[in-house]
Amino acid sequence: MGLQIFLFACTIALLASSSLVSAEVVKHSSHISNISARKTLACLVERLVAENDTDSIREDGILKDLDIEGSNIDYGLTATSIASKDFGGIYAVTPLAFIRLARTDDVVRVIRRALRSPTLTVAARGNGHSINGQAMADHGLVIDMKSMGDNNIIDVNVASMYVDVGGGVLWTDVLKRCLGYGLAPKSWTDYLDLTVGGTLSNAGVSGQAFRFGPQTSTVMELEVVTGNGVKTVCSNSQNSELFFSVLGGLGQFGIITRARIMLQHAPDMVRWIRVVYSEFDEFTRDAELLIMSEESFNYVEGFVVVNSDDPVTGWPSVPLASNQSFDPTHLPKKTGPLLYSLELALHYSKHDDSSTVNMLVEKLLRQLTFVEQLRFEIDSTYMDFLLRVNHAEQVARGSGSGSGIWDTPHPWLNMFVSKRDIAAFNRVVFQNITKGGVNGPMLTYPLLRSKWDSRSSVVLPQAQSDIFYSVSLLRFTHAHPKESEIKQMVAQNNEIVQTCIKNGFDFKLYLPHYESTAEWKKHFGDQWKRFVQRKSQFDPKALLAPGQKIFTRNHQL
Repeated sequence: MGLQIFLFACTIALLASSSLVSAEVVKHSSHISNISARKTLACLVERLVAENDTDSIREDGILKDLDIEGSNIDYGLTATSIASKDFGGIYAVTPLAFIRLARTDDVVRVIRRALRSPTLTVAARGNGHSINGQAMADHGLVIDMKSMGDNNIIDVNVASMYVDVGGGVLWTDVLKRCLGYGLAPKSWTDYLDLTVGGTLSNAGVSGQAFRFGPQTSTVMELEVVTGNGVKTVCSNSQNSELFFSVLGGLGQFGIITRARIMLQHAPDMVRWIRVVYSEFDEFTRDAELLIMSEESFNYVEGFVVVNSDDPVTGWPSVPLASNQSFDPTHLPKKTGPLLYSLELALHYSKHDDSSTVNMLVEKLLRQLTFVEQLRFEIDSTYMDFLLRVNHAEQVARGSGSGSGIWDTPHPWLNMFVSKRDIAAFNRVVFQNITKGGVNGPMLTYPLLRSKWDSRSSVVLPQAQSDIFYSVSLLRFTHAHPKESEIKQMVAQNNEIVQTCIKNGFDFKLYLPHYESTAEWKKHFGDQWKRFVQRKSQFDPKALLAPGQKIFTRNHQL
C-alpha cells in the first residue's frame, strides 16, 4: 500500500508541475485504497488527458483546418447550450462545438477530423426530440442536421413512387411536399416534427405500422456517412449489411444524410373515430381483430383513460370535437378505475359518397364490442389528421392553461411488450402503478412482427407470437415543475421497468436508454454479437452517437 500511495503522490506532483492536475484528482488523492489505487489513478489520468485534448482543440482552433466553406463551427455558449439539451429535459451535456454544415461531404470531413483525435466523438442532432440525451456528445462535436443545405432536399419521383429526402428534413415538410403530388409515405410517427434520419435510426412507429411496418420498413435506399468517414449508398441489394445496420441502429454505425422512402397515393379525407371499452380483454381482442383482418381501418391505435373527469387523462380526453361530451353514466356499473379507447381512421376520397363511407365504417365497427353510446367521430383532411399532435404542440406552446408545458422536462417511457404478457402488464402497471394517470397520454396498441425486417438493428420481444404491443407513457409536467417532481416521474419509470423484469415479462424498451454495457447486452440479447460486429465494421473507434452510452471512445470491440 505504501508503494502505491508513493507512486500516486509522485504522479500528482508530476502532473501539478506541468499545470495539468485538476481539483478532482487532488480531491481523490487522500481517499485511495490499496485495492483500487491503480484503477482510480488510471481512470483519473485518462479523463484528465481527454479533457485537455478537447480543451486544446478549442483553444487552438484545430477544427479550422477543415475545408467547410459556408459552414459554421460554433464554440459559443448560445450554440452549445442548444446542443446540450433535448426534449426530455433530464440530461444536460455540454459539447465542444455545435457544427452547422453546408453539405453532406462536410460530414465526412468532420468525422475524419475527429478520427485523428484520440477522444473526440460526433453526434448527429435532428430536432432535439430525444428523451435521455441520446443525441448529445460530452466534449464532442454535435452536427446540426437540420441546418445542412444539401441535406434538406425533398425530391419526389412520381413515376417510381418514391421521395428522396435529406436526413435532416422534418417529416412535416415531407408530408406537405408529397401531398402536392397527391402522394404520401406509407408509415408515420404520431408527431411529425422529427427528422427523417432520427426516426429511421430508431424505427418510427404509429397507427399505420400494423399494415406497412415501421418507417424503417418503407426505406428503399440510404446514403450514410459511417464512423470510418466513408460516404456510402446502401440498400437491400447494395451494401446491405450497412443498410440494415443503420435502420434502427441508434446512430451507432453511420449518420443518415439521405433516404429514399416509398410512397403511396394519398387520400383526401379521414374518418377519425374513438370508441371506449370498460374491459381490457375486450379492448385488446378488438384491436387484434382489426390489425389481423384484410378489410380494416387504415390506422389503429389505442390508449388508456382514467375513469374520472381529469381533463388530461380522463373522460374529457376522449371526444374529438368541442361539441362532443363524454357521458360516464353509459359505463357499466362495475367499471374499474381505468377505461380503454381504440383510435381508428379510415381513408377516403373527397369524391366518395358519404353514404358509402358511412356503410363501410358501420361494417367495420359492427364486429367490435365497445360501449355503444361512447363513440366519437369527425371527418378531417388527411393532412390535419397526420398533424394532430403538431396542433396540440401549438396549444402547449401558446397562451392559456397549457402555456409552457411543451418546453418542460418529459420523462417519457416507451416499450414493446409481448402479447403473452400484455394482460399482466395491464394489471400490475396500468391498473396499479399508473392507475392515476401520468399527466399525459398512455398509449397501447398491437403491432405485427411480420411487418418488421429482422435484419435491421431494432430488437423486439422474443415471444414467437406475431403480435406484440407498443406502450408509451408520455408524461407532461406543469409549466414550472420542481426537481423533486421530475425525479418522482423518473423513479416511477424505473419502477415500471423493474416490475416488468421481476414478473418475467417479455419486453424491450423502445428508444432505449441504459447506463451500462451489461444492460445493453441484456437489451439486445442474442442480437448483441451481431450489433458488436457491425460496430467493429462501420465505427470501430466508437466515434458516433456517444449519448447512447453503448460503447465508449476507442472501446475494444
